[in-house]
Amino acid sequence: MTAHRRAGQWAALVGFALACLLVCVLAGKGSVTASAQSGRPVVTVLNLDDTIQPISEDFVARGIAQASAWHAEALIVELNTPGGLLDTTRSLVGRLLASPVPVVVYVAPTGSRAGSAGFFLLEAADVAAMAPGTNAGASHPVIESGTLDPLMKEKLENDTTAFLRSFVTKRGRNVDAAQDAVLHSKSYTEHEALDLHLIDRVAPDLSALLQTLDGRTVTRFNGQTVVLHTANAEVRNIQPTLREAILDRLMDPNLAVLILVLGGLLIYIEFNAPGTIIPGAMGTLLLLTALFALNLLPVHYTAVMLLLASFVLMLLEAKFPSHGVLAVVGIVALIFGTLTLVSAPIPELEVHLATALSCGAAFGFITTVLVRIAIRARRNKVITGPEAMIGSIGLAQENFTPFGEAAQRGQILIHGELWLAEAVAGGGMVQHRESVRVLAVRGLLLLVERVPGPLSRAE
Repeated sequence: MTAHRRAGQWAALVGFALACLLVCVLAGKGSVTASAQSGRPVVTVLNLDDTIQPISEDFVARGIAQASAWHAEALIVELNTPGGLLDTTRSLVGRLLASPVPVVVYVAPTGSRAGSAGFFLLEAADVAAMAPGTNAGASHPVIESGTLDPLMKEKLENDTTAFLRSFVTKRGRNVDAAQDAVLHSKSYTEHEALDLHLIDRVAPDLSALLQTLDGRTVTRFNGQTVVLHTANAEVRNIQPTLREAILDRLMDPNLAVLILVLGGLLIYIEFNAPGTIIPGAMGTLLLLTALFALNLLPVHYTAVMLLLASFVLMLLEAKFPSHGVLAVVGIVALIFGTLTLVSAPIPELEVHLATALSCGAAFGFITTVLVRIAIRARRNKVITGPEAMIGSIGLAQENFTPFGEAAQRGQILIHGELWLAEAVAGGGMVQHRESVRVLAVRGLLLLVERVPGPLSRAE
């Protein structure tokens, strides 16, 4: 009867949960249906206040898919970015050009910018708009790893400008002014961009932008013409998911390096204190999280080799003391490897000097000291149990002869305790109150030898 009652309770709970889920789904569908029945157009808005990297690309891609599912009149991307990764920019431009709904890139609010990679997104949009007090441009490609030779520099510039022309020309915008932003790092205010036909609108806020876009005929990248109906539109904002928010924070290489260092230290604690479990589990989680984040960023493999070399040098210092030389070289390699770990085109995506110095010096010092302590501890002889008596000096309490002769065993006093001892063969008779050294422990029997020299006759 009790089992049936429990089964009934579980069935009721499951039924209640399913009912709540169904209500939520129906409520969601009802809101979309009501909006469609009301006749109001839908405009989807997402705020891209971030660097251009794989996580921000995923966010925009989700916004495009959601706007398409809602049959929105347009997707408005409110943009404020210092720039980002060129490969991600190319992929994101492709998504904007292939979007099933018209895309409006709006540099806003006042004080925002579409720097570097952001300028490419602005020019790729079906409608490009800026708020007063904003700027766009300065899009020259940057290679963090060093200065390119003239030929490679020319090839990179030609490739980037050709990519820009491929969509700016079809949008009917000023190709020469757009190329100046790449070749000469030109940056434009909103009025300069409007006068040079780099953008289509200047609007103080989102409401004003929607009013100016209403009735505008937009020619899509595929040649299709669309008339926008944005007056009195229902604005639906798309917020980052928890996953996107967490991963976006991890795109800061300084945070990724800190998590990597902390994870390494926790794993080291687990190795030196087996069975604690929590440090090892947390360290593994943090280490994998940091590696996942760094995998999404352009990492220098030479920097990775420097990091590995630094660990080897610190281990060698602990095993073969070199008066700190190996440890110092290892810490310097660790700092330099951390500093150059990410090939960042903009300062927001590079490891800061303060982070490299603090993490490298602290982690290097702690690792060197702890590894040295661990190695010394392993070299020390056992100080507990019967094995701890090996090498100790005891005092014979009676005469006894070596093994193989009569009266083979006798008692000795060691560590305040009486033990039965046996002398090694060939060492001569052990006399009363003579000092002996323990050579081995066989159960409750000690194998000893006479101690020559001044200790041989203790008074």
